[in-house]
Amino acid sequence: MTDGRPTPDQDPLSKIDTTVPHSARIWNYWMGGKDNYEVDREAGDAYRQIAPNIETMARASRGYLIRTVTFVAGELGIRQFLDIGTGLPTYDNTHQVAQRLAPKSRIVYVDNDPLVLRHAQALLTSTPEGVTDYIDSDLHEPEKIIEAAGKILDFKQPVALMLMGILGHIQDYDEAKSIASRLQAALPAGSYFVHYDSTDTDAELKRAQEGYDDTGAVPYVLRSPRQVAAYYDGLELLEPGIVSCPLWRPEPGTDPQPTDVYGGVARKP
Repeated sequence: MTDGRPTPDQDPLSKIDTTVPHSARIWNYWMGGKDNYEVDREAGDAYRQIAPNIETMARASRGYLIRTVTFVAGELGIRQFLDIGTGLPTYDNTHQVAQRLAPKSRIVYVDNDPLVLRHAQALLTSTPEGVTDYIDSDLHEPEKIIEAAGKILDFKQPVALMLMGILGHIQDYDEAKSIASRLQAALPAGSYFVHYDSTDTDAELKRAQEGYDDTGAVPYVLRSPRQVAAYYDGLELLEPGIVSCPLWRPEPGTDPQPTDVYGGVARKP
């Protein structure tokens, strides 16, 4: 476990495998970022040929992140965020949205991708009043994540746990549910769970995902909305519940079109 900052004898770029596509880098490509390689762009283009709506889904997911963080930091007054599987920085990242509303917000990002580690300095910007930090850790080890995050966050006070598009990378569904449950168990009452994942409700998306999984990249499992809903067991869902992300409290005057990415916000009683 590290605090995410490279040491002089640690070169995170040396761990980057540019021979197979990586989901964080493909997502960055779909979002218009530059932190990706040719292999990622090829995989992203192949995915898009089968599922043309994927870029719309990617951008809609970022819009969902912005709206949920705005709601949690603004209306709910939460000042601590644990964002696991953060991926590569693009625009309006969690710390930027939260600290715009509440400069004293403390944000901990968690990922284990070497390229994300390389860009940790970009993530570690913060308002003078708040804190933004990065942990290099694996979602398969939730207790280690909580232990490391506890050096920065106060787990006696409410925390917003964010799992945005990451649980699909856990191949075994029971393990994915267990990880979500174990992370939630570490939160005090009054905390919030903010989440989304892609679902298996569209045939084109399923075919595109099968092709992607065959590239040698870490697979992503598309699960049913019912399976996704089970991640919220024991929590109090806020309106409008678990819905297609563009339909979660859309901006007034907009005409959101549903996608196959579902999520919601729930409170720990």
